[in-house]
Formats: sequence, C-alpha cells, structure tokens
Amino acid sequence: MAKYSRKSQEKVEKSMHEMHEGKLKSGRSGKKVTNPKQAIAIGLSEARKEGAKVPKKAAAKKSTAKKTTTKKSSAKKAAPKKAAAKKTTAKRATAGKTTARKTAAKKTTAKKATTAKKATHRKTSVKKSTAKRGAAAHKKTTRHRAMATA
Repeated sequence: MAKYSRKSQEKVEKSMHEMHEGKLKSGRSGKKVTNPKQAIAIGLSEARKEGAKVPKKAAAKKSTAKKTTTKKSSAKKAAPKKAAAKKTTAKRATAGKTTARKTAAKKTTAKKATTAKKATHRKTSVKKSTAKRGAAAHKKTTRHRAMATA
C-alpha cells in the first residue's frame, strides 16, 4: 500500500517544477522559494487541503530524540525544573534592583564628570591668571633695571 496518493505526487511534482521555473512563492511572505524541501512541503500541504492521501506531518527529529530521553527519567528531572523556575524569578527580582543601582551609578558618575570639568576649568583659569601675574612682574623688573642703568 502506497504512503502517498497519485494526486499528492502530482502536486509535489508541480510545485517542484514551479520552483525550478522561479514561479513558486511562499504563502505567508510571498517570497520566491529556492529550497527543494520547501517546495515539497508546499506541494504536500496543497494535496492535504484537497483531501489527497498524505501522511500526517512528522515531528521534528530533535524534539523526538528529546522526548524519548525525558520519558526515561521524567521523575528525576521534575524537581530541578521547579528549582530553576525559582532561580529565574529570583534573578528577575534582582535584575530590577541592579538596573536601579546602575541608573543611580550613572547619575553619580555624571555628577562627578561635571564637577571634574568645573575643577579643570578653574585650574586652567588659575594657571592663566598666574601666568599673567608672572608676565606683569617680569615687566616691572625689566623697567626697574632699565631705569637703574639709565
């Protein structure tokens, strides 16, 4: 007994042909289909809609492998999952605190930066004024020397 009916095989063939011509588009986004596996999936889904004999959709390979392992030791893994859930809620609570701390820290660093800028501005203005005083004092001494020699 065949898995796929003749009608479903024709649908898949037609979708593959459209893909090679560049006319096959995906249903949701409307983008051009370039993957042959996707073209086969489209053909099978169209056949399903029309009522052709097509097997049910197979589950993903990764999920089936995980399901078999979880069935063997489901009792052992139940307790750690609850503990993990508690940890995540604790992490969320602490995350709010840390964000509050971060914002407070940012504010303090911003204040420090502005005060540091003001301090450096004061220092440069002090340096300029002392430089002016030194130049003025130098002029006075040179005048006195000039008068003394003349």
